[in-house]
Amino acid sequence: MLISVYVPFAVTAVLTLLAPRLARRLSPRPAAWALACAALVTAGGWAGSLALLAFTGIAQIPQVAAEGHWSVAALRAEDPVYVVVAAVSALVLVACAASLCAAAFRQARQVIRARRECAGLRGDTELAVLDDDVPLAFALPGAPGRIVVSRGMLTCLGSGERAALLAHERAHLRGRHHLFLGLWQLTAAVNPLLRPLADTGAFVLERWADEEAAAHVGDRAIVARAVARAALASAGASRPALLAATGGEVPQRVRALLAPPPARRSLPFLAGALLLTVCCASLANAASDSDDLVDSAKRAQCAVRVGSPSAPPTGEHRHGLDFCCGPHHRGERGESRPSG
Repeated sequence: MLISVYVPFAVTAVLTLLAPRLARRLSPRPAAWALACAALVTAGGWAGSLALLAFTGIAQIPQVAAEGHWSVAALRAEDPVYVVVAAVSALVLVACAASLCAAAFRQARQVIRARRECAGLRGDTELAVLDDDVPLAFALPGAPGRIVVSRGMLTCLGSGERAALLAHERAHLRGRHHLFLGLWQLTAAVNPLLRPLADTGAFVLERWADEEAAAHVGDRAIVARAVARAALASAGASRPALLAATGGEVPQRVRALLAPPPARRSLPFLAGALLLTVCCASLANAASDSDDLVDSAKRAQCAVRVGSPSAPPTGEHRHGLDFCCGPHHRGERGESRPSG
């Protein structure tokens, strides 16, 4: 446990440094899925390691040890984690839980707001055109989702660029990109180190929608012009949603669209999968070591109770002996059978 419990922290740091750079160079759709898996696994590993470290300190509280029937002295003697580390881990874990609850509340409020806005739009078709001169275009998730475009945005684009813009927003809805965004926001709330992955993920989603729009229209240059003109037209205007054609880093998106489609590479994904496997295996090993540590402390408490001459063998104490050290005691000495 001394080393394995810290491995998820190291894996998180490595992915935070390397994943954002690699994801921008990879095919956007598999890159988005890879970032989602990396964020989910590392957030779980982060929380699990903090919980294991915090437990080593909480388990040494006499009241907790009495409920668990283990020896505080044995736990302190065998536990390799400092009490200060355990206390800090407990505080960080509480802060992460509070941050996750706040982020989940904001997510739920956004979902409710999106559904209400979808219900308030006129018409029952996928496309809703706003009678507004302000250039706006975004996808509004709902049941079903809607594509919202203002009259001002439509007048800024040609016919081919309009088709590219609608294909981009339709890709957001079809790919359920709002779920990816929600996942990254929740994992970043649990682990602040994952915020670069969330920022990169938002850019990758825009690239994903760009590539699907280019495949639908059949001309990457038209999609690049549509993205650039939409961004210039809506400069300074407030965006009511994250899934907008003008979102992300527009110059990088335009350069990617003017270049050939990104080649599919498997080596970065295999390396990332290996890191995530190491993270999960290390956390499982640390949990197993922690369980063995508690079992050893329970056996030590059992030996103290059995060898104590002042402990009465009846009543509540007998129940505690049976509960705490019955399996261990019988396993060490064996069960005596009457001779026939």
